[in-house]
Amino acid sequence: MEAGGESGCWFLYYAYGSNLLRERLLLRNPSAALCALARLQDFKLEFGHHQGRTSSVWHGGTATIAQSPGDEVWGIVWKMNTCNLSSLDKQEGVEDGIYVPIEVNVHTQAGKVLTCRSYQMKDYVPGPPSPQYKKVICMGAKQNGLPTDYQEKLEAIETNNYAGPVPIMEEIEASIKAEKINSA
Repeated sequence: MEAGGESGCWFLYYAYGSNLLRERLLLRNPSAALCALARLQDFKLEFGHHQGRTSSVWHGGTATIAQSPGDEVWGIVWKMNTCNLSSLDKQEGVEDGIYVPIEVNVHTQAGKVLTCRSYQMKDYVPGPPSPQYKKVICMGAKQNGLPTDYQEKLEAIETNNYAGPVPIMEEIEASIKAEKINSA
């Protein structure tokens, strides 16, 4: 892989929230392929509501990253076809101004530094995630083998105890079931 991230028809995307879970990302972005586990230095994981509005998809706060010297966030670098750039931006609410694309340099376990596209929430008011959203993040962290102590940190996140329907969660679970059937 060449340095610089964007070469021709693919780009690197750093996921730290619900897109840690392969099935979640593939729902809208079928070209995504796992590239590496990586650490983002001097940032911390936060949850919040854009301008104080609860996510209508997840019914709670959603993940963002905030600069925080000495902290670190673990996530996944996905290699994606540029044809999925607009679907990824759309999923992240870029056109509505909810998240803005940013460029981050992350460190892989092999010690490489990769420049990736990631997203940061604008104008957020801190607020806990729904149990369903937290579950997807924890499932993704486990699926990809993020460091155990980081997984424990994720498991300890307080939620808002929302117990109503989350259609996207049903979509993800259906997709996981379908994969199990196909690989059986």
